[in-house]
Amino acid sequence: MAGNTTGDIFRVTTWGESHGAALGAIVDGCPAGLEINESDIQQALDRRRPAKTVAATARQEGDRVEILSGVFAGKTTGTPISLLIRNSDVRSSDYEKLKDIFRPGHGDFTYQQKYGSRDWRGGGRASGRETAARVAAGAIAEKLIATAGMEVLAYTQAIGGIAINRGKMPAGRDLRRLVRGNILFCPDREAAAAMEEILAAAHCAGDTLGGVVEIIVCGCPAGLGEPVFDKIDAALAAALMSIGSVKAVEIGDGFAAAQMKGSEFNDQMVKKGFQSNHAGGIMAGITNGENLVLRAYCKPVPSIGKEQQTLDTEGKARNIKIQGRHDVCVLPRIIPVCEAMVGIVLADHWLRQRAARI
Repeated sequence: MAGNTTGDIFRVTTWGESHGAALGAIVDGCPAGLEINESDIQQALDRRRPAKTVAATARQEGDRVEILSGVFAGKTTGTPISLLIRNSDVRSSDYEKLKDIFRPGHGDFTYQQKYGSRDWRGGGRASGRETAARVAAGAIAEKLIATAGMEVLAYTQAIGGIAINRGKMPAGRDLRRLVRGNILFCPDREAAAAMEEILAAAHCAGDTLGGVVEIIVCGCPAGLGEPVFDKIDAALAAALMSIGSVKAVEIGDGFAAAQMKGSEFNDQMVKKGFQSNHAGGIMAGITNGENLVLRAYCKPVPSIGKEQQTLDTEGKARNIKIQGRHDVCVLPRIIPVCEAMVGIVLADHWLRQRAARI
């Protein structure tokens, strides 16, 4: 199946299905000499696991990563890095009664139309379970870009219409500590408490919620991006949109920019840099040295307990209620996935920039 590889120099290929024996990734193009071990990758995978909240799935995968190649004596060798994550908590029988029914909002119908068949066990390749492999590969990318001073941090900006109060957000290391110390990865404790309440209500109603992830990249150097068709903002948007739950991406002021005047939006320059960052750190498809600011808008989880209308594989009308182990909202589990995809793009473009001029 085409479309499973991203990147030009730093290349990542993921493989595996939700209810298969394992998932994994191949990372090719990572320079030799980068210090990496399984615990570095495991930290990222552990953040992707379900939090102890009513909003999270009951599926409990250990997500223990194994490095099969490309690392020797704690450092990358310059050869392909193979990562393996075994599936252990699989209950395919939960999906047996759904194998001939197209679930609304899922990839069942479109996969059937494209390939003539599909893996109905938990959604197969279209499942959010696939993102575990992205997080594993992204941990290596983030280690690489850290050598250039770049740091990626994502957090929950909104869930179900409840948004953070930006006035209460700390900066720098304080922001990272607050985000990582919160089960929703939300930098506003009051908003997080309200989000938990609305998630619990949605769970009781058999429904789900969407949300917004904000991603900040600190220390990004100026000059990354390959005009005109490989602009850094285009690459970042494509990477985030490749995550199954993401339906929209904005950079900087994003959607609000359409309502602004040029005199309001332009980031005027002074000797110390820019007076503002409405552009989100990117101008003409190239980073300008300011923090990158991105947002990913995530749809509600399509597996809901409410009755819905659909069709089966023979075209007959059916009513369906989704049972089984599902998240109420993809946040906060999608947070490390967004970080991983941004890290992968930056690793690729950073390596490309090193070849751009003498």
